[in-house]
Amino acid sequence: MVEMRKYVLALCLVVLVVSVVIVSGSSASDGILRLATTTSTENSGLIDKLIPVFSNRYGVTVHTIAGGTGRALNHARNGDVDVVLVHAKQSELELVSSGFGIHRTEIMYNEFVIVGPNSDPARINGTLSLGQAFVKIAQSGSSFVSRGDDSGTHKKELTIWKEINIEPDGDWYKEVGLGMGRALQIADELESYILTDKGTWLALQGRLSLPVHVDDTHDGRNVYGIIAVNPEKHPQVNYSSAKILIDWIQSDEAKTIITEHRVNNEQLFYIID
Repeated sequence: MVEMRKYVLALCLVVLVVSVVIVSGSSASDGILRLATTTSTENSGLIDKLIPVFSNRYGVTVHTIAGGTGRALNHARNGDVDVVLVHAKQSELELVSSGFGIHRTEIMYNEFVIVGPNSDPARINGTLSLGQAFVKIAQSGSSFVSRGDDSGTHKKELTIWKEINIEPDGDWYKEVGLGMGRALQIADELESYILTDKGTWLALQGRLSLPVHVDDTHDGRNVYGIIAVNPEKHPQVNYSSAKILIDWIQSDEAKTIITEHRVNNEQLFYIID
């Protein structure tokens, strides 16, 4: 009887150990890929075009978390996601140099533009650079909405203010801490200027009264990179599926989806060769 009890106890311990191993490794083997990306790829409709094709081809279920680039990169550092598709090059390079990200690849770009009220109180229409337009907005005290959410767009905005040596402050400058779509809606309601990626503006154009005043500038390119989370930092991540997505998004099939994605017959994203 004693021997039988010892046998049962040993068997239970084996089952417990095996169960712990299975549970601890489940996030990397459950067939789910966790993708953190920006609101611009979601609001523009691009993710809804890309992900179903990828999932059907490789049998990988993708859970997408859309938010600001800063939030997406924090998810990567914490090991909460497996791969990120974002647009803030310096922050992306910092993720890689810190060892939390690997295989950074630049995939595509669109354009940062400034939209604002039809009356154009700061007289920025046709300005040749985003920086020059920001100077005019600040000097005129015209209302400006900032995303204020540590997103790629917000990081770009802060970089511009720094480059022109202006610290935005005062009643004219409004930080909202929201995604691109909602920030655009608030700027529209307040008749304010706002920096936006052109893709999101095009996707929401029918609901907005704000025209584009500044575009096609030398400082307006908005580059998107994709990065896998390093399994050496977070062993639980689904690195194998992340690498498959990174390889596929560079394929002719994915590039065609990206370049053919249009809103109002206008191309939103362009491939980086």
